[in-house]
Amino acid sequence: MRYAYAITSALLLGGATATLALQPTVAQTAQNEPGAIQAAAPRAGAPMSFADMVAKLQPAVVNISTKQTIVQQTQANPFAGTPFADLFGGGGGGGAPVKREGQSLGSGFIISPDGYIVTNNHVVAPGARGAQVESITVILPDRKEYTAKLIGRDPDSDLALLKINATNLPFVKWGDSSRTRVGDWVVAIGNPFGLGGTVTAGIVSAVHRVTGQGGANDRFIQTDAAINQGNSGGPMFDLNGNVIGINSQILGSQGGGNIGIGFAIPAEEAKPIIATLMKGEPIKRGYLGVQLGPEVNGDVASALGLPKNRGQVIAGVTAGGPAAKGGLRAGDVVTEVNGQAVTPDQTLSYLVANIDPGQTARLGVIRGGKPTTVNVAVAARPTQEQLAAEINGGADGFGGDDDGDDDAATTAPASGNPLGLAVQPLTPGIARAVGVDATVQGVVVAAVDPSSDAGQKLKRGDVIQSINGTPVRTVAEVAAAVTAAKSAGRDTVLLQITRQRVSNFIPVKLKG
Repeated sequence: MRYAYAITSALLLGGATATLALQPTVAQTAQNEPGAIQAAAPRAGAPMSFADMVAKLQPAVVNISTKQTIVQQTQANPFAGTPFADLFGGGGGGGAPVKREGQSLGSGFIISPDGYIVTNNHVVAPGARGAQVESITVILPDRKEYTAKLIGRDPDSDLALLKINATNLPFVKWGDSSRTRVGDWVVAIGNPFGLGGTVTAGIVSAVHRVTGQGGANDRFIQTDAAINQGNSGGPMFDLNGNVIGINSQILGSQGGGNIGIGFAIPAEEAKPIIATLMKGEPIKRGYLGVQLGPEVNGDVASALGLPKNRGQVIAGVTAGGPAAKGGLRAGDVVTEVNGQAVTPDQTLSYLVANIDPGQTARLGVIRGGKPTTVNVAVAARPTQEQLAAEINGGADGFGGDDDGDDDAATTAPASGNPLGLAVQPLTPGIARAVGVDATVQGVVVAAVDPSSDAGQKLKRGDVIQSINGTPVRTVAEVAAAVTAAKSAGRDTVLLQITRQRVSNFIPVKLKG
């Protein structure tokens, strides 16, 4: 299943199939060649019928399934060596691996008469830990079956390219998704819940939809066309019959059904990736080497005195990485990348990932309230596993234990100050107790007022390193930073927080 993480749990989509036998003596053209379906695409108003258009397009949409082997480790027999062993699974020690069969089901579409097929990576990837894909089967609408070869895949964009050994196949062409507008009619063809070829229609609900997954491809077309499990990898067509998206995710109901919120990978994003996979070349994306903090939304903008929805805070910089070498710092707010604004629809992650490794990224930065420019030589993005290890460092992030040093003196009760926190200087002993690195400097949270905004976001043992970009090392410096914020007319401050090995920036509203 694929999930739209920043919105809520989302379910996989699936595919469908259909095929048209073409006469080998007739020159082949794409199923959506200009002029082929012009009469079927109404130019204004609600269409009377999609039937003629679907009849031309459906033959190029296929069903894709995989056969997988899953190796699972069984638990040892707790009664081994006792008289009860035979009653509970035999007398051996148990624990031997067991092989099980699994499968996945989705959709795809043919993009060339010689059998190249586009689908989602999650349709053809192992579906569980320990699983291995044994074979991929493609079924055409005329029920002809082919064993497909995996040409290449890109997990980050959730795209894959297959090839079947066939000729004279019906196929469809890419459209220009950059011209897609909210309100445009779209048609989705797929294989939901293992049914045969199924056609649904709706409109474009949103473009450039960001789901919060990050990276170069967190930009989707949202639609209310019914998309369900099994539609994954199927095409989204405009009324000219061009492929403007690949259905990949849904925001599903508790039972996994459609609720009118589906997401498709735009053709403008997918087409160059598929072209690269077809050449057998790796997909390269840009990388800065930073941990991203919050976007400059209402609370963060209020704390920093910056315009809303313009920029993103840098929570941390990887030692020795491109950003560190270029001089980017934790607490910097990046507002532009090569002249392009950082916004909720055009995130920093998206902009950087789409820069070719080796090129220079010119970053517009707000540092200490003043604009500056930082030039960074972009590197190649590591794998997901490497990134996870780099960011977490083996720690559990902001889910650590509430460790502290009860012997150290604290400030007045947390409820007695505007921040809603009681803090104390960070000593080496406290640092060891709360699990932060010895190089971290700041004050440690000793108590929180549960009625305050801070009480909902911070906890005992968190280390505050700065407030609105000003480093704090003592209780007096914390009080001075809060007073300065209130004097500037701000009712929110931005705290740089370290919890165990993970740092982030958190906006906190002041009391009173």
